[in-house]
Amino acid sequence: MKKLKLEELNRPDIETFRNQTKLPVVIVLDNIRSLNNVGSVFRTADAFSVTEVLLCGITGKPPHKDIHKTALGATESVRWKYFEKTTEAIAYLKAQEYKIFALEQTDTSIDIFYFEPNKNFKTAFVFGNEVSGVDDSVLNIIDKAIEIPQFGTKHSFNIAVTVGIVLWDYFYKTKKSRL
Repeated sequence: MKKLKLEELNRPDIETFRNQTKLPVVIVLDNIRSLNNVGSVFRTADAFSVTEVLLCGITGKPPHKDIHKTALGATESVRWKYFEKTTEAIAYLKAQEYKIFALEQTDTSIDIFYFEPNKNFKTAFVFGNEVSGVDDSVLNIIDKAIEIPQFGTKHSFNIAVTVGIVLWDYFYKTKKSRL
């Protein structure tokens, strides 16, 4: 076994990446405090080739050195938009007929194990603030909440970890027939 060199990975350049078919997924960041988390989300969005990332409220925007530190250039490859209010981002997505899911623990959330994404629909995932989660005003206007089961003493994953889990789950469930 040998590690592959970067040139052996056959990754697309930024222009090719921007023009390639995207996963029909949008990531919505609802008032994320940590710029490092924002950068990590961009890097994961690049890895899964998502359609775009919507940055909302207090969520930091590129260019910023702390976002760049963890994004490693993904802010140049991944399309993104900023909205002052997350509810405006949700309205933008609804106008494009997205199915919108928040990652949140609610009285009606579904376990991610039972979440059945439909690859024929455009999907958006909303990820909330590191302390307060997805804002109630957003929960009131989305389609459904998804919860990732946990078995320890903490009540949530770091947002960057959550994004990775959710995108892998979506990718696996919609692409597994091709794997």
